[in-house]
Parts: sequence; structure tokens; C-alpha cells
Amino acid sequence: MRAYDQLFIGGTWVKPKSDAKIEVVSPHTEEIVGVVPEGSAADIDAAVAVARRSFDSGIWSLAQPSERIAAVKRLADLYAARMGEMAALITEEMGSPITFSQLAQVPAPWMMLNQFMKVAAEHPWEEIRAGVLGPVIVRSEPVGVVGAIVPWNVPQFTTMSKLAPALLAGCSIVVKPSPETPLDGNLLAKLIAEAGIPDGVVSIVPGGREVGEHLVRHPEVDKIAFTGSTAAGRTIASICGQQLKAVSLELGGKSAAILLDDADLAATMQGLKSASLLNSGQGCICQTRILASRRRYAEVVDALAATVRAMKVGDPADPATEIGPMVARRQQERVESYIALGQQEGARVVVGGNGMPDGIDRGWYVRPTVFADVDNSMRIAQEEIFGPVLVVIPYEDEADAIAIANASEYGLAGTVWTADADRGMEIARRVRTGTYGINRYMMDFAAPFGGYKSSGLGREFGPEGFAHYLEKKSIVPAPPSPNRR
Repeated sequence: MRAYDQLFIGGTWVKPKSDAKIEVVSPHTEEIVGVVPEGSAADIDAAVAVARRSFDSGIWSLAQPSERIAAVKRLADLYAARMGEMAALITEEMGSPITFSQLAQVPAPWMMLNQFMKVAAEHPWEEIRAGVLGPVIVRSEPVGVVGAIVPWNVPQFTTMSKLAPALLAGCSIVVKPSPETPLDGNLLAKLIAEAGIPDGVVSIVPGGREVGEHLVRHPEVDKIAFTGSTAAGRTIASICGQQLKAVSLELGGKSAAILLDDADLAATMQGLKSASLLNSGQGCICQTRILASRRRYAEVVDALAATVRAMKVGDPADPATEIGPMVARRQQERVESYIALGQQEGARVVVGGNGMPDGIDRGWYVRPTVFADVDNSMRIAQEEIFGPVLVVIPYEDEADAIAIANASEYGLAGTVWTADADRGMEIARRVRTGTYGINRYMMDFAAPFGGYKSSGLGREFGPEGFAHYLEKKSIVPAPPSPNRR
């Protein structure tokens, strides 16, 4: 068991302000696998204070971009050497299947570090622009002290999407991990210290919602970056709006996968295993609404049911496991309540349903479930379940499929599956989501990621994500001296 008795505040391990503890419980064994101090409002105050001092001192904010890139490069190299350990740690604390942890949970943050270094190296930090009355200097400066609040489902991924651009921009940052996943945050803290990031620049303080809200409301924090539920995002946006504080929000999703009649069904089913059920369905980008034409509806339902039924559920540390446990008992209960709700709404369970998966008698597992005969107005088709529950919705024609895909309060991701790439591109242009895939779903860290509508505000990744950590300053230079010849 991993036990910590200190918090990482401003690059130093310090005694917490309270005796509160977080017990990290394995969702597979239901046993305690770690204990860390629970951050308090006083700990957040201390972290913000050192962040403010470090930012205002200029030790990092006024460093040359090349110096910051070199420090982040050291962090990336240290991170690469510990990826196996980090992947196993995330699997242990939140139940992500180890294969997913090894392929996505940890390599993706490392790739983000490298891509943001490229963005920072190419960024025009100070440029001369032709103004109306003469030249104007347009300068990029760091936004200030950043508060980053990250969820439990992909903890390193969501941390690095904020930490990497903030550091490279010259910001100081306070990261608040979820209480379900503080252990990977502490490992990251060790790497940050080893990389030689200056004292005061980074703090990592795990805690619950009250601690997160205290960070959001703190008057010395200049920007909030949040990944989590839409409900929490609305609260955060309201607070930041009252304070006129910069904010970026990556929120929920209820994405649709449109299967056209010409799609290769076998290949599509293999693709949906990842697009729809990655991380045991605990992903905001999961394609959980499967749209099939009435002409092939029964065939799609049968193929999807067979695919899901064959997926291995069990120990997340087993490389063969495809569906692991839910992160916590409350999440298990939430998913099961939606499975019951779907049946009450009149949807038909084709595979799965409530109850523990066969052969499993402990852990926070649910049975991967496929619903048929689903209307898009049902709550199981409109609300984010965050578990391995898929709904199959019939459509009449392509226009109807696009309308159904767009009939959601969310707009984060989506896919279309077809043998005709040009038709797929036309549909991609008409579905109102921030990211879209044709015959696959994946992110590209050189391109912006984020959502329309209730899926968020702003973008992460690429130059667009980097821009959220910068302020633009216009400087009008002195006029030429009248005595100059």
C-alpha cells in the first residue's frame, strides 16, 4: 500500500494543514491501496500564495521560452521512463483496464508534452504588426496563476492537457486531482521536482468538491481549467463569470455513431469496441448512441450484442480484460439505475442488464449492456451514463440520422461508419460536435479538442489550447525622434 503524509505545494513536500486523509480503494478488490492527505482550503491558500509569489517574481513567467521548453523536455524524458509504473498505478486506483492504461492513459500525456513543446517553440511570442497609424508590437504573456481541476477517469491525460500548456506559457499552476485518483498525481509531483521546475510553480493538492470550489473562488487565481461534469462546469462558469476570471471547460458528452448502410459491419463492430467502450465506458467521448437505419437495424443490434457479449469483463490488471470495474460504488449504482430506467422507459435489453457479471463476486462491476428499441427522447439516450451502456436508435435516412445525432444538449464527439469516405466527410461537416471521426475515433494533439453546446467552453491541444494560457498585449512604440535624420 502506498502511504503519503505530505502534500506537494510549490515544489516542496510539506505537512498538510489538517489531519484529514483520503483512502484510495481498489474498485476491483474493494481494498485500500493507498492513503494520502486530503487537501483543505488552507492548503489551497498556501498553494495559491506560493504560485502567486513565483509568478510575480518572474522566475518562470519571465524566463525565456527556450528555458521553459528545456525544463519541460526534462519532465517528458523522466515521464517516459516511468510510463509502465504510472499505467499500473492508474489501473490499481481507478480500475482502467491495463491495456488501455498502457496504450492511452499514460502515453497520451507524454505525447501531449512533446506536442505542446513544439507549439511553444513555434509560437510568435512577440511580433510586429502593421497598424493603422504605424507598427504595433503584439506580445504574448502568461495568463498568470492557473487553477486546474481534473477528474478521475483519465487523470494524467486531463492533468497534462492543462499542466503542459500552462508551464510552457510561463504560468504557475495549482492542480486539484480527484479524491479517487491522487496516487498518480503524487508520482507526477515527484517527476516535476526531479525535472527542476522552479519552486513555487507547481502544486498538486488532492481534495473534494469543496476544495475545488475554494480554488475556483480564490481571488489570486487568474484562470480556471476544468474537466468534469456539465453540472459542475455550469457552477464553475458562473463563479468565474462573476469574477471576470478566464475559464476553459471540457465537459460531458452523449456522442452518436452513425452507421450507414454500406458500412462493413464486422470492421465497424471492432471499431466501436474502442470508440464506444474505451475505459469501460467511463469516457466523455464514448460513442454511446449507435444510430442504425431501419433497413439494417436488426442486423446491427445482433452484431453489437454479439460483440459486447464476447468482451472480457474482469480484473483490470489482466491484459485480456476489455471491461473493468466502475471507479466507485456510487458509479456502479448510478449505471445500474440507468439500466433500470431504460427498461422502465420501454427499451429492450439485448445483452447485459442489472446484476454482477458472471463469475465476479466482488468489485464495483456492472454488466455491459446494449439497449434496442430506443427513442432518442429517452433519458438513456439523452443523459450521460458514464458506463458500458449502449443504446441503438433507428433512423429513416441520412438526414434523419444527422438530425438525431444533433438532437442532444451535448456536442463533444461523434463518428460515421461507411465505405464511402466522401459521404462520411459530408456527414462529418453537418454534425455539430467539436471532434469527429470517419470509420474511427481518435484525437490528434496538434488539433483542437473540445465541445459545442453543453460539452464545454474553449479548446484543449494544439495552438488553440495553448492560447488559453496566454494574454495578448499590444504595445505602440515611441514615435521616431524629430531630430533623427
